[in-house]
Amino acid sequence: MAKYSYEQRMQAVLDVIEKHMSYKSVGRQLGCGDAPIHRWVKRFEQFGVEGLLLNHGTYTGEFKQHVVEYMQENHLSIFETATLFGVPTDVTVGKWERIYYEEGPQALYRDNRGRKKNMASDKVKKEDLNKETKLNKETEEDLIAENQRLRMENAYLKKLNALVQERIARENGKK
Repeated sequence: MAKYSYEQRMQAVLDVIEKHMSYKSVGRQLGCGDAPIHRWVKRFEQFGVEGLLLNHGTYTGEFKQHVVEYMQENHLSIFETATLFGVPTDVTVGKWERIYYEEGPQALYRDNRGRKKNMASDKVKKEDLNKETKLNKETEEDLIAENQRLRMENAYLKKLNALVQERIARENGKK
């Protein structure tokens, strides 16, 4: 994704707010889609001028977990959540959500940036890996059970829909 200066972002926001230009037309002028413009306007409305300053920082695991759980509790979109918490892009929140549901909340506390130091540290962490594997097996079993339940529910709804359609066809045939 292209980087835009503060001045460019501010001008885009002012074009939308003051000149009542559409997100799409402003995006076309900058050579990007309407999504970044929409994000900048929302951040400007919520945080003011500071919302447009790039603040790619590191976040604590506690903060990440809070963001994901808040998003789920309040049924917010990734975009709305990123705007609400001042996270620069919704992609970041999406990654946190994926990690939260695939690997569990404890995975948000790991710092996976950079290169691994050496192979010796991997040997020490095998015990942790075994604990995670047990957790992952339990999670996998839960997911398999949920998948089976959803398949049965889907089959039931399909059958019900077929019966309803058949009844409607019968009633239309009698008229």
